[in-house]
Amino acid sequence: MDNRFLKINNLHVKVGDKNILKGLDLEVNKGEVHVIMGPNGAGKSTLANVLMGNPKYEITEGEINFLGTKVNDLKVDERARLGMFMSFQYPEEIPGITVENFLRSAKMAIENKPVKLMKFKKDLKEKMELLDMKEEYASRYLNEGFSGGEKKKSEILQLLILNPKLAILDETDSGLDVDAVKIVAKGVEQYKNDDNSIIIITHHRNILDYLKPDYVHFLVDGKIVKTGDESLIEIVEREGFVALQS
Repeated sequence: MDNRFLKINNLHVKVGDKNILKGLDLEVNKGEVHVIMGPNGAGKSTLANVLMGNPKYEITEGEINFLGTKVNDLKVDERARLGMFMSFQYPEEIPGITVENFLRSAKMAIENKPVKLMKFKKDLKEKMELLDMKEEYASRYLNEGFSGGEKKKSEILQLLILNPKLAILDETDSGLDVDAVKIVAKGVEQYKNDDNSIIIITHHRNILDYLKPDYVHFLVDGKIVKTGDESLIEIVEREGFVALQS
């Protein structure tokens, strides 16, 4: 059985006239947790956005293959239907649509079938309790007036409700206090199983105190320069990213 979910081969990406990714290779298998770290400007968020099809980013060379399908030219909604999901570093406020209606509409669009209302409400309530979110948030407009921590919880709530095959978490732990990091990590742990995969893009090791990765990759100047286990993080904390390029 082929466990391969995602294969990125020689990926080159630019924004405007600036080359950001410069030959990135990455393979993610079923059931794995991959962490991508690196200095500012290395291309971490670019990678997340390219995976989800943000049109601002132009692929000039290379291929992204997900579940046996080349996704280079697929639109965001097409990738979502395949099972890809991205949690944003800076979630947008969307006035006029409640959290509950947004999630129910998204679930119907992805699954292409009606969602049973009572079952959905029960599931939503359970997931919100897990994330220590008050029930009233379901009827509030999506992210409007939410604190930074509440927005990040809202992103993980989407992850749990939509239950994608591949979760790309871009700086999910940034700006969170210790208690919020624990709750977010608990939500991600609840999602994680042997049939899905997770890519965590982060500057910090905070969330890794609660989620154990299978692989840690360091992205420097548009390429992954080193792959290993959590021990790599200790090297970087001690000696800086330059230690990985020697």
